[in-house]
Amino acid sequence: MLALRMPWPLPALVAWACAWLIFVALQRAVPPVAALLVACLLGTAASVLGDSWWRRGLIAAGFPLSLALLGAASLPTWAWLVPLALLLLVYPLNAWRDAPLFPTPHHALQSLASQAPLPLGARVLDAGSGVGDGLKALRHAYPAAQLEGIEWSWPLRLLCALRCPWAQVRRADMWAEDWSPYRMVYLFQRPESMARAAAKAQAELATGAWLVSLEFAVPGVLPCAQLRAPGGRVVWLYRMPLNRVEA
Repeated sequence: MLALRMPWPLPALVAWACAWLIFVALQRAVPPVAALLVACLLGTAASVLGDSWWRRGLIAAGFPLSLALLGAASLPTWAWLVPLALLLLVYPLNAWRDAPLFPTPHHALQSLASQAPLPLGARVLDAGSGVGDGLKALRHAYPAAQLEGIEWSWPLRLLCALRCPWAQVRRADMWAEDWSPYRMVYLFQRPESMARAAAKAQAELATGAWLVSLEFAVPGVLPCAQLRAPGGRVVWLYRMPLNRVEA
């Protein structure tokens, strides 16, 4: 996507400018609160272009904050809850405890099949699928696999399903879902959640199944292999049962 290649802070500036244009254009046609809703919705949707939590927050909050500081519209007090509500809709509270919306680079998993071969039709799960970049990378690596995605935020789940119509994408909690039907679980999480992911994989995945992590290793576990993805990122491969490092 072009916006993902724009250097910071251009994504934020473009999102803010578009939100202001929408707000001004709608002022003549709809009530101010409705114009605020549409402009904030645009800013919140554009926040997925940020590659960290604070950048996404700036993109989403930039327009309503600038509107409040300038006093450019006469709005009821409760209307300022609209930006917060939209942000919580896209990023539910429990999602903030998991990984930020880090998009998987398109070719990050291009060598994965050579190190972790799967049978035809194997079920592969993207745990925390976001807007679908991980599923796209998995499809590039395993075109014959049955790809599935789990995403807690329903707007992101909807966008993911639209971008990846060939995958089964559903709204669910990745930590509550059963991983046992899958031959591979892929994730791009926070470093501090990797131990939890490894414990779940060890408890639920069958012998010979794979846990694949982009960027972050499982502490205290020896990987079966490591891949160097384009851009210098590391893909960590773990096969069940896990090979833990002895203290």
